[in-house]
Amino acid sequence: MIVVTAPTGQIGAKLVPMLLGRGEPVRLVVRDPAKLPGDVRERAEVVVGSHRDRDVLDHALDGADALFWLMPAAATASSPYEAYVTASIPGADAVVRHAVPRVVIISALGRGSRIYAGHVSASHAMEDLFRSTGAHVRALALPTFMDNILRQVAAIGNGVVPGTLPADFRMPWIATKDIAALAAGYLLDRTWTGQDSVETLGGEDLSYHDIAETLTDVLGTPVRYQFGERAAIEQFLTGRGFSDAMARSMMDMDRAGERGINNTTPRTAENTTPTTFREFAEETVKPAVADRT
Repeated sequence: MIVVTAPTGQIGAKLVPMLLGRGEPVRLVVRDPAKLPGDVRERAEVVVGSHRDRDVLDHALDGADALFWLMPAAATASSPYEAYVTASIPGADAVVRHAVPRVVIISALGRGSRIYAGHVSASHAMEDLFRSTGAHVRALALPTFMDNILRQVAAIGNGVVPGTLPADFRMPWIATKDIAALAAGYLLDRTWTGQDSVETLGGEDLSYHDIAETLTDVLGTPVRYQFGERAAIEQFLTGRGFSDAMARSMMDMDRAGERGINNTTPRTAENTTPTTFREFAEETVKPAVADRT
């Protein structure tokens, strides 16, 4: 039995069909089952509720052989550590109670860095929490998601891709479908042991200048990079309901990115995933922009 948290998110929605396609028994922890595709609801066992809830996890992890743990950051949390670590304590506790042998966690690059990185630093602390359970752990240490560009579809449709990093600053980017494939590999494999981070650099290193150039080519219309001030973004986030601490944490993560927290791992064939940004733009961004016009 493989238990999957956040099955309707960017990664989980791609991961679940991969597992079901292999004929594995899958149990999903989900707040709203209506957000699952009908065929998934028919083929998977569904536990309704939050994976922040002790009773929900006690039910979900009963008899589990593997757990996929993804903790979305709560925008209203009092700190990133509340959002990632405190919220994950019921999960770690349930792993111990039910002796779940293997846990695959979504985390971030830069573990061991002395740079404070907001959400990233808290995700590393969440890793430590699950390592303390004694389970075999694989923490997928990931860079920025290509899919985050989809939040800017309206701006891209107007010829602008906004950001807060220098235009020519390159860092690794990864497509969530490649993360799902990586996670599926570990969840389906019952032979690995120990506790390790799996540093993964995605398809390629990109700057926002590179992204704007690729989008211009793929969309057939000019797209330029628009640099924004972090203070303005932080104010925008609090205006959208983020707590002051979580808005600040987002910008702390952004500052750490500019200081190179994602750029310390050398790229190799083994830590490079298949999807390039051009492929992602063709498959995902172009249709999304078209749908808004």
